[in-house]
Amino acid sequence: MKVALRSIVFFLFWASVAQAEIVTERVLYKDGDTELEGIRAYDNALSGKRPGVLVIQEWWGINEYIERRAKEYAALGYVAFAPDMYGKGRRAKTPEEAKQLSAPFYADRNLFRKRAQAGLSVLVKDPLVDYEKLAAVGYCFGGTAALELARSGVDLDGTIVFHGGLSSPQPQDAQNIKGSVLVMVGAEDPFIPTPEREAFKKEMDDAHVRYEYIEYPSAVHAFTNPAADTLHQPGIAYHKSADEDSFGRSKEFLAALFPKAG
Repeated sequence: MKVALRSIVFFLFWASVAQAEIVTERVLYKDGDTELEGIRAYDNALSGKRPGVLVIQEWWGINEYIERRAKEYAALGYVAFAPDMYGKGRRAKTPEEAKQLSAPFYADRNLFRKRAQAGLSVLVKDPLVDYEKLAAVGYCFGGTAALELARSGVDLDGTIVFHGGLSSPQPQDAQNIKGSVLVMVGAEDPFIPTPEREAFKKEMDDAHVRYEYIEYPSAVHAFTNPAADTLHQPGIAYHKSADEDSFGRSKEFLAALFPKAG
């Protein structure tokens, strides 16, 4: 009888494990008249509300890479939402197309903020999200977007930047940042020149922002994305150890912000 009972318990345990999965869904929403399509990811094995993490795309747009990243954060016990910064169906296939799609944002930092805020609004309204526990994560273009979102003064507990641009036309806006900031860049990234790095640190120091700035020796731009090597462009390459370490640091950063998540 005891053997049979153990067998039943064992079966029920593995049945529940088999049913648990990271669910991804496409979410349609708008920023003004612009139709957008983001990606929501969460672990359906968890119950109750949990922290929300905004995971912002590279300059390519919503693609398989950013979906993978959203799923990774969902697996850590968060609800992840990858906002669509460009518009439904607007995706870049070449660097030239990506430059064209991203250029309006770099020309108008308010567009960065407005579009990121539209995505954050979706995350805040998610029924699984504890709206008092929010963070933003961004890669490259998305790193700049995450910083601009924080500089806009929205209530984020933390902001994480992977190889994103650090410049700001209004450095005084750093005083609006409410949470802590983690920035991780390649030491040899030619797209983030030394003066930009130093100006960013001064911006954070002057505003008394809690931040950590990390450089990875020998790493260049886009070091977290294995597809970077397919571009065969100087200054852009995947760096395995930097990728793994930076993701580990992001996990620790979020765990410190939200110790009971998952």
